[in-house]
Amino acid sequence: MKQRIIKEIVEEMLPVLNNGQAEKLQEVLLHTLWKYEIAKVDVDKENEQDFVELFLSAKRIEGCSEKSLNYYEATINAMLNNLDKGVKEIVTDDIRGYLTEYQTTKKSSRVTIDNIRRILSSFFSWLEDEDYILKSPVRRIHKVKTVSNIKETYTDENLEIMRDNCLEIRDLALIDMLASTGMRVGELVLLNREDINFEERECVVFGKGSKERVVYFDARTKIHLQNYLNNRTDDNSALFVSLKAPHKRLQIGGVEVRIRNIGKQLGINKMHPHKFRRTLATMAIDKGMPIEQLQRLLGHQRIDTTLQYAMVKQSNVKIAHRKYIG
Repeated sequence: MKQRIIKEIVEEMLPVLNNGQAEKLQEVLLHTLWKYEIAKVDVDKENEQDFVELFLSAKRIEGCSEKSLNYYEATINAMLNNLDKGVKEIVTDDIRGYLTEYQTTKKSSRVTIDNIRRILSSFFSWLEDEDYILKSPVRRIHKVKTVSNIKETYTDENLEIMRDNCLEIRDLALIDMLASTGMRVGELVLLNREDINFEERECVVFGKGSKERVVYFDARTKIHLQNYLNNRTDDNSALFVSLKAPHKRLQIGGVEVRIRNIGKQLGINKMHPHKFRRTLATMAIDKGMPIEQLQRLLGHQRIDTTLQYAMVKQSNVKIAHRKYIG
């Protein structure tokens, strides 16, 4: 280690020293350093966690939820631990190799790999923007092509069967609320009684990144929701609570299990809360709602996300072709 350091110093000084001076410098360095223990310290490696924390702090200020931040942190740290390099030493081939190995060992889908690529791209692009690195190694790694599967929605018959077979007035109000508003299940469970404006048939929900937006429900939902609340005997402020005492606020898992069980009883395939959201989006597009308004209704930051939710029926494409082209 000492010999290598001395050699590097002497080589750097050679342009301004003659042979005698270079030999003297080498002798002085050897004598001076001999009484010291020298250990390699990778300064960049020590700062890896600092870079990650700084990046997460920046994303937190932008409004990212803690759930997203935890996912970012786990994804970035997994990559850094695997490569065992400082961020300034990581090159494009390192990232490509990591993604390939991850997909092979974990048997991950293309969607998962592209999510990892996107997070790493965001991290290294931030480092580049903040002048911690010269160029992001992910810049030349393009979006992973994924197969676009048409996801199922509930039919009108499905929705009516659910309503007709609800044994609990809470479940009827719950299904109507999800179906008419298109809100996320995470937004639903945070609602309180006082959040509901029955006169205007609307309520304010807190979406991803704690962003507020107004959602709207129909007259049928209003009646069923009022019926449910009027029959409640508890004093819990939550809009939806468990059926059994002590009637605690419903959690996301509780809603998912209840919806899944209803689906099994009725023979409705793949019944889950998020499917109501996709159904509303598709229905809105089919009935002519402008995509920008649907984006606002669903609380999407990017319109691309809204387009993924809304599947236009082929029959409507045919009608539109005849109207605008044929």
